[in-house]
Amino acid sequence: MLKRKMLPFAILASLAFSLPAYAAPQPDSGFDNKILKRINADNIYNTIDYLSKEPRVSGTEAEHNAVRFIEEKFTSFGYDTQVQPFTFQSYKGPDDISLSISELEDVEWEISNFSYGVNGQATGELVYAGLGLASDLEGVDLSGKIALIKRGDISFADKVLNAARAGAEAVVIFNNASGAMNGTLGGTNSDFVPVLGLSKAQGEELLEKLEAGETLTVTVAVEGAEVSESTSHNVIATKKPDKEKDSGQIVIVGAHHDSVEGAPGANDDASGTATTLELARVLSDIPNDTELRFITFGAEENGLLGSYAYVDTLTEDEIGRTVGMFQLDMVGSRDAGKLTMFTVDGKANIVTDLGSGVGARLSEKVNYGKEGRSDHVPFSEVGVPAALFIHSPTEPWYHTPEDTIDKISKAKLQEVAEIVGAAVYLIAHEDTPPVKKTKAGPKKGFFNQFESSQQETE
Repeated sequence: MLKRKMLPFAILASLAFSLPAYAAPQPDSGFDNKILKRINADNIYNTIDYLSKEPRVSGTEAEHNAVRFIEEKFTSFGYDTQVQPFTFQSYKGPDDISLSISELEDVEWEISNFSYGVNGQATGELVYAGLGLASDLEGVDLSGKIALIKRGDISFADKVLNAARAGAEAVVIFNNASGAMNGTLGGTNSDFVPVLGLSKAQGEELLEKLEAGETLTVTVAVEGAEVSESTSHNVIATKKPDKEKDSGQIVIVGAHHDSVEGAPGANDDASGTATTLELARVLSDIPNDTELRFITFGAEENGLLGSYAYVDTLTEDEIGRTVGMFQLDMVGSRDAGKLTMFTVDGKANIVTDLGSGVGARLSEKVNYGKEGRSDHVPFSEVGVPAALFIHSPTEPWYHTPEDTIDKISKAKLQEVAEIVGAAVYLIAHEDTPPVKKTKAGPKKGFFNQFESSQQETE
């Protein structure tokens, strides 16, 4: 499980009973055309180009440079801008990782490391442990063995810890989708054992051999990883509403500005950061009755640390007044799939209702599904309606040195900016009614008519 601070139980308990359901505003069709016409994909593209000259690893000078650039941009648009520092344990990847199997000496294994993974070497018989759930390991003795685990359902950290508790000397986690797997354990833990990632194809090949009764002897080695204390930052831009028309509500648009080691992060997530900046520019002078907050988070790649740090600062009142959080992560790759809105529980909320409704009006069908691996998660956990906007499936360049500006699609940037920009405008503009609190959940209205066209995706 990701290491993070948690809100006091009393606050969480009270929020569970006091957070209202919301009904979406119901403007006339075309009300948001003014905003749509102002969005400029060239602005977004140029910002991505600037931010992706080098990797922006959390706690490094490159990330700090990005923070200063973002702060200056928000300030130039007229926002009250705050840079919020937080400390965390940064991770330097290992100098060497290796996987060998005595019975398959000639295979070149497609392996990867997990941030915050521990150093060590272990040799033992490979045993399949399913998804690594506690139920998968009930009564299973992995003492002296290497656990083979499939990605999915629970965090990488929980998989490693569950296997370690069952006696495993090391863990190999294979992907559940094609492409590279670069994960994080979310923070340090003395109970971790060495862990490596493996491609979907090779993991399934090993599983077939085990199910056929073959015995495989595996050696896992991780050397040279280091952990140290570092400082990262969130950048928060706020536009207060007119005091005479203040609805008392808050809407948030977010992205993360850091990238992984070795990756320029043009799509992940300079694209989301640049789109957030463009929406801040476009919405800077609208007459708003809802407080606008645009936030770029640090240390997302280390386990959503920046967004958890930010949510930890929110009061119970602020949480209760926040009617929607739109998270933009990887929104520009030409090589990724369709735009999808992910919620933590896979259920629709006001954010997905608005996204779906605007998308339908713009002839862009936007599906939704279940996913919990970006900065919408901490908001959802305290009851704020939140969704991740991302193209799915992800591009093959994800978390690699090839995540560069030449892979970015201006058409996709424009699409996402229009959908999110119009949705936020409909909440925040003073000529639309406040998002209404209801006792029985969102009322059927302008955007709910599109709900039946949404299809859940896994």
